[in-house]
Amino acid sequence: MFNNLIESKPKKQRTTGGLVFSGVIHALLGTAAVYGTLQAKEQLEKPKAEKVEFVEMKKKEEPPPPKEVPPPPKDVVMAPPPPKGFQVLAAPVKVPDVLPDIDLSKKVTDEADFSGKGVAGGTSKGVVGGTAPVNGDQPYFEFQVEKQVSQIPCATCLTYPDMMKSANVEGEVLAQFVVDTSGKYESGTFKVLKSTNEQFTNAVKVALPRMRFYPAEVGGRKVKQLVQQPFTFSLQKS
Repeated sequence: MFNNLIESKPKKQRTTGGLVFSGVIHALLGTAAVYGTLQAKEQLEKPKAEKVEFVEMKKKEEPPPPKEVPPPPKDVVMAPPPPKGFQVLAAPVKVPDVLPDIDLSKKVTDEADFSGKGVAGGTSKGVVGGTAPVNGDQPYFEFQVEKQVSQIPCATCLTYPDMMKSANVEGEVLAQFVVDTSGKYESGTFKVLKSTNEQFTNAVKVALPRMRFYPAEVGGRKVKQLVQQPFTFSLQKS
């Protein structure tokens, strides 16, 4: 019955290439397993970073400083009424070479304010007995002041030019200048109106800063005055 035996299939023998390939696969799998284990260990041992959030606290707003209380207003002082009189024209020290521009917006000049009657600095519509401020920076004419400029005697101030004296020449200089409120010649206001010789003119020009005067007065206050004064150079004849 079992005379015929079925021949079993012979086992296949592994080749050398298969063995090498299998070894490489196992080695890679082992290496991957070791690497994964190390990574898991590092993740477990690595300290967790704590996230810190800063919250900015708002500062309390300081109350505004108290407002300064303005001082009470001063008593209002009424300006003195203008006197009944006339206006004073400023004396031009330097005459301009060109005509000034005409300003139509300015107030029209009232010729009644220049009558020359009453108090200097007042107006034709002023108040009798009123007072007006005196402008000390404005030079006045001789007829506009109550007290005119007068020279303080000084024998050594004016020097006779030697050349004119040796030549026995006499002369005269009519000069115009401003005397300030301190009784001194105001620099830069000297002007020659008439002269017989230039040397006499230079002598007067040099002497003026050394001269002293009694200043003019208006309303009891010292003011500047435009002065026209002659200076005579004469030789005493024996």
